[in-house]
Amino acid sequence: MDDDTPPDTGQAEEDETNANENAYWRENIRLLLMLMSIWFIVSFGAGILFRDWLDQFALGGYPLGFWFAQQGSIYVFMALILYYVVKMRSLERKYDLDD
Repeated sequence: MDDDTPPDTGQAEEDETNANENAYWRENIRLLLMLMSIWFIVSFGAGILFRDWLDQFALGGYPLGFWFAQQGSIYVFMALILYYVVKMRSLERKYDLDD
């Protein structure tokens, strides 16, 4: 029997792709958990738990705890979304998953 056929590289490429996808998802989940933790701390912590302490400071003439409860957490959430978009683009390029 003649053994001139090239070795099957399809399985090796599939394993490498799966490893890249797994690493990508690990980083993605880690990023999401970090950003959601920041958002929780800002919205629940600054707006509710630490409101009384933060109210001794003012921002724009309003107590800081009130400002975080009404506007600050929304601004932080929007900034976190923008950061997530930028970071995800770089992760997709890093793992060669961009379109």
